[in-house]
Amino acid sequence: MKPLLKTLTETFAPSGHEDAVRKVILKEVRPLADEVSVDALGNLIVRKKPAKGAKNPKKIMLAAHMDEIGVIVSHIDKKGFVRFTNVGGTFGRYTLGARVRFLNGVSGVVGYDRLEQVDNILPINKMYIDVGASSKENCPVKVGDVAAFERSYIEMGDRLIAKSMDDRSGVVVLIETLRSIKSTPNDLYFVFTTQEEVGVRGAGAAAFGIDPDIGIAIDVTPTGDTPASLKMVMELGKGPCVKFRDVGMVSDPRVVDWMINTAEKARIPYQREVLLIGSTDAREIQISRAGVMAGALSIPCRYVHSASEMVDYNDLKNSVKLLAAMLSKSVSF
Repeated sequence: MKPLLKTLTETFAPSGHEDAVRKVILKEVRPLADEVSVDALGNLIVRKKPAKGAKNPKKIMLAAHMDEIGVIVSHIDKKGFVRFTNVGGTFGRYTLGARVRFLNGVSGVVGYDRLEQVDNILPINKMYIDVGASSKENCPVKVGDVAAFERSYIEMGDRLIAKSMDDRSGVVVLIETLRSIKSTPNDLYFVFTTQEEVGVRGAGAAAFGIDPDIGIAIDVTPTGDTPASLKMVMELGKGPCVKFRDVGMVSDPRVVDWMINTAEKARIPYQREVLLIGSTDAREIQISRAGVMAGALSIPCRYVHSASEMVDYNDLKNSVKLLAAMLSKSVSF
């Protein structure tokens, strides 16, 4: 799992530009799938059909988004300094001093107009990207070009750190879950979604097309285990989190009970999640068509939406175990 996660996180694929990471995922899932398709929004939809003789199989959609936050060029001044705006939740506190890479391969470093009070919250509209140009004419990027954070994957024991753990860690969990399920009585759709960071757009389109009975998002969740963090119970290394509520949705109690009962029966550690900030693809899946029973399984993650997002390897492994245990048996509700 770790080499694949390294490859996934070091691939550049900001929202709306997911082609490169989709190619990586497709190589992994094609031998494991009964059907593979890509829809108009670029979602990669991987189907594993129910075993022969399965009675009344549930159609279950599992979603992990493959896009990442980024920036987009909005203006280039006469000296070649690049102004930009965000693609998704790119925060000023993490952006100053960061290195970025554009999809054309150009690298740059983020600077700030004037640091009079360095401890204040820094707005990105006062920042620029220095790409080494000396004029507008020799600037190697153009208005509309997109970039993402440039930072390599590293390991610190069981703690894994990289850009785009949100949500390449969810992507690797879905791939490994698909790999571990040899047979299922359910009709499973593993969906690697696009444009989650800019409004859960891919998931909505995919859910409309699939029309699932049950939808589950696999995404990261911020933790409450760092100094002066928000008072939330989620911690690294304590197991995947069963979501009860976030800003965008309330999980279906039947899906919550299914996750918890499976975890307890299989003795898989888990945490209960009430998230105070943010949401996931499950928000859009839940309100697709006439409505879908929806929930989310979350991977605890520190420093979300920075270039150094941190997850725990044991949480990834236990997420795979829990999903495999859930999906390998018939759903009774």
